[in-house]
Amino acid sequence: MTYTPSGADHPAGRTPGAELGAAFVAVADTLDGDRRAGAGDGGAGDVLVARCVAVLEVAAAGLLLADGAADGTAEAVAASDETVRVLVGKEGPGRECHRAGIPIGTGALERAAPRWPDFAAAARTAGYGAAFAVPMRWRDETIGALVLFRTESGPLPDGTAELAQALADVTTIGVLQRRARRQREQLADQLQTALESRVLVEQAKGLLAERWQVSVDAAFTALRRHARARRIRLSDLAQGLLDHTVDPSDLQDGAP
Repeated sequence: MTYTPSGADHPAGRTPGAELGAAFVAVADTLDGDRRAGAGDGGAGDVLVARCVAVLEVAAAGLLLADGAADGTAEAVAASDETVRVLVGKEGPGRECHRAGIPIGTGALERAAPRWPDFAAAARTAGYGAAFAVPMRWRDETIGALVLFRTESGPLPDGTAELAQALADVTTIGVLQRRARRQREQLADQLQTALESRVLVEQAKGLLAERWQVSVDAAFTALRRHARARRIRLSDLAQGLLDHTVDPSDLQDGAP
């Protein structure tokens, strides 16, 4: 997603301190509002990128974020514009920052050409003179990088890197908390599904045991044998028996 700051991001007379405070509130509010089911991390990234441009006096920003997959692959999930999104996804300060977990800067982009030739050339063509990345990190876990672009070459102004890191930290904590909550919800759903499946199977076992006048264990053996032979889930077979879409006599070949 791409988020372009509007005039509302720069209220007349707002002090830099108030701008910074508003940035933290905006990021935190977005993270809290994205608790709805299925919300991704891009919404908070859009706000983070926009607030960095508004508060840190950089020309553009982008967010590289790993989705938590085992391979650790990170993608550009938010950017000031599509050109910046492409730049952030290239092998450059953002990806190196993500891997190393430490801030990475180019200084003057022309001096970064040997290190990141494709990134440096594309960034200069886009009109940028320098790029800097701070890690999206909390404790020992780095989940991405926030990348800042300036039209001027040279280092960031005093304090800018620290403010960028603080904004990145707030966003990282929120993203990690949301992912942990999502995992808990998924686990709860899985446990509920497993419990419901177990109940279905127990009921089907009882039905067959009564119908055939056999033990519950013998009924389960027939149920399992039929499910394996037909390559269907045990719970689906049990549901079919209970709602009468499967005739118990169809399982007679698996009966003791």
